[in-house]
Amino acid sequence: MLVLVAPGQGAQTPGFLAPWLDLDGAADRLRWWSAVTGLDLIHYGTKADADEIRDTAVAQPLLVASGLAAALALFPQPDDVPDVVGAAAGHSVGELTAAAATGVITAETALTLVRERGRAMAAAAAVTQTGMSAVLGGDPETVLAKIAEHGLTPANMNGAGQIVAAGTLEQLAAFAADPPEKARLRPLAVAGAFHTEHMAPAVSRLAELVPGVTVRDPSVPFLSNSDGTVLRDGHDVVARLVSQVSNPVRWDLCMETMKALGVTGLIEVAPAGTLTALAKRALPGVETVALKTPDDLEAARRLVEAHGGPAAPQSPS
Repeated sequence: MLVLVAPGQGAQTPGFLAPWLDLDGAADRLRWWSAVTGLDLIHYGTKADADEIRDTAVAQPLLVASGLAAALALFPQPDDVPDVVGAAAGHSVGELTAAAATGVITAETALTLVRERGRAMAAAAAVTQTGMSAVLGGDPETVLAKIAEHGLTPANMNGAGQIVAAGTLEQLAAFAADPPEKARLRPLAVAGAFHTEHMAPAVSRLAELVPGVTVRDPSVPFLSNSDGTVLRDGHDVVARLVSQVSNPVRWDLCMETMKALGVTGLIEVAPAGTLTALAKRALPGVETVALKTPDDLEAARRLVEAHGGPAAPQSPS
């Protein structure tokens, strides 16, 4: 079984979108999506520096647009997706990419929602100086206890020995001075404490918008960040997209569900690399392809040929 996954904020790097513009129609599509988001996505994906694309209001639309561009390069006919993809998931804002790729919402709806999500989260982050740090290694229970001791939130439980702590910069500084035993800390290039109570205002903003959204059931099983549950109802997917903004990402549970589903191949859309790295450690034996540039499309097509097929009718839920 093949799973299609989309990365979250922090995966972007300066210039990562440039090679994708060489594909037929890609620049035209991104110009249209720039009009939808009110951002020059081509500029931000090709010429902007790391600080510019760190801005939440820029990073999130850029991530969703690039992920959808890569997915369309691999699957030019979206109706073909359920014939070869067995499940889909996105990490954090990547859930919007996955929702559009599986037909729950249109690309334009995903980009409108991510535009508002990014703006609202940036505004929420500006209220208090907050951030996130990855905790690599260490005993998970010890790590969680130390996170709690410093008043932080385990915002991302990523599996493969990685937990992300989020909170105020003061809390993170104290945590860095008193880290969990046998663990390494790495500050993340994000502009706030995402997936914590600090993001509650952004939840309210999205909740105002989604009642007017046209929603369809996903074309393939959708794995939820909240608990790894398999979702087949589009309204469930959208409701969780809203609530997830202020709740922890349980990517570890998503990967456990992938294992239970019998996933044998995983493709990560651009800007790829983060989720394939986690899969290589947590899902041994699963073949992966990171769609970093169009040069990776041929390897992805081979993976589709080797592992693709419709979802099993009796998948875990």
